Amino acid sequence: MSSAYLLVSHGSRDPRPEVAMQQLATLVAEKLHISEKLVGTGYLELAAEPLHEQIKSFAQTAVAFGCHHLKIVPLFLLPGVHVMTDIPCEVAQAQQTLHQDILIELQPYLGIHPGLQTFLQKQIATIKAEAWILLSHGSRRPGSQQPVETMAANIRAVAAYWSVAPSLELRVKELIAAGYREIAILPYFLFSGGITDAIAQAVNELKLQFPGVSLYLAAPLGVSGELADLIGDLIYA
Repeated sequence: MSSAYLLVSHGSRDPRPEVAMQQLATLVAEKLHISEKLVGTGYLELAAEPLHEQIKSFAQTAVAFGCHHLKIVPLFLLPGVHVMTDIPCEVAQAQQTLHQDILIELQPYLGIHPGLQTFLQKQIATIKAEAWILLSHGSRRPGSQQPVETMAANIRAVAAYWSVAPSLELRVKELIAAGYREIAILPYFLFSGGITDAIAQAVNELKLQFPGVSLYLAAPLGVSGELADLIGDLIYA
């Protein structure tokens, strides 16, 4: 059965994540050896159309190319409300309007892939630090932080969150109180954007607050062939 693929992310007012998504879609198409027209991008929020309309439009394009199967890949790192409720609802709504023209299948979200741990460990290996903080966006959905806590434990880091407690500032203060003077912060985000800019500003303020401590801010996951490989795995899950 011929398939097409739609990579879905949160969406942003900042143009950088959308550019990164387009680049990633191109890499995924190359990995799958298919036309770039069969790997699209969609956004849950801050888009011109609601996601179910974006899915419908892309599905119609896929049908025109002879595809009868559309896989939706949520590029989210946490099983929050967006992954567990919002995206499934949008997919169901799109499927209802398309009827039997094309089968839409929702794939596992990116954060569930065990290969992300290796991805992060490689990044950690390139940076000298006494202690690590894995900084995630966070979610108010009960239980959604557990994968981050597990990931942090596996890479010997402590978890912090941008939108919920415990905060980055709290974790930095705890590590300093424990005697650490070289602390690296790994933003558990897909791409650079408005939030990573705000994180950088927060780190700069912490540097002023604690001049005797070296604070290093690593880059988010970013666009790479390795990330495209992980997405390819989810497509075939």
